[in-house]
Amino acid sequence: MAKQKSIIKLDGTIGDITFYRTKDGYMAREKGGVSGERIMNDPAFQRTRENGAEFGRAGKAGKTLRNSIQSLLKTTADSRMVGRLTKEMLRAIRKDTVNSRGLRTVTDGDVELLQNFEFNINGKLSTTLLTPFSTTLDRVAGEANIDIPPFVPINSINAPTGSTHYQIVSAGAEVDFENENSVSVYSETSILPIDSTMSSAVQLQNSLTAGSVLPMFLVMGIVFYQEVNGEQYILKNGAYNPLQIIKVLGN
Repeated sequence: MAKQKSIIKLDGTIGDITFYRTKDGYMAREKGGVSGERIMNDPAFQRTRENGAEFGRAGKAGKTLRNSIQSLLKTTADSRMVGRLTKEMLRAIRKDTVNSRGLRTVTDGDVELLQNFEFNINGKLSTTLLTPFSTTLDRVAGEANIDIPPFVPINSINAPTGSTHYQIVSAGAEVDFENENSVSVYSETSILPIDSTMSSAVQLQNSLTAGSVLPMFLVMGIVFYQEVNGEQYILKNGAYNPLQIIKVLGN
């Protein structure tokens, strides 16, 4: 792979060279490689097919999880989040000790490896919310709750420059990776000022299916706002809004 340095940026194929654009700039690579038909049928590429199947399964699992909390992702996430999440799903799949290589799944793997995953690397919850909180993720009762004791916002929230208000958001989700669907419940605080007044205790409760056998996720984030003439605007389109998987229960 080579990087284009010409002042003329090419996009397309010329001869055996393909020119294309990525987040890292304009790139060029030589056309070639093994045919798709050979990869699909040649016994020499059995491992390649197995790896490809599991990578594809990881991508679908990541999409299913993202869809389960889509309302929260609308106000956060970095440009490389999808790739980072797929990588973590692949790690979970490779912990599957039940199925054969190439047939391993997230469900039979270790989905709890996703705990503490940050959806926005530019605004991590772990460095934004500086006050302790407790969680309840109870499969039998179907509870996915967060409790935060009273705190002083200006001291306990590491807010980005320009923000005047915040809102703590959460979601509980039970995710069926095999059938690519989910059940989700959301809760949130009011939009509150970032000031020196002690807050009230925060209780975010998300009631899921009691006795569910599916993997369960508890997600928490913060949305920052800037007040202008009495109106609240999401700060910088959510570029620094944190959102983290704070608790996971495998099945």
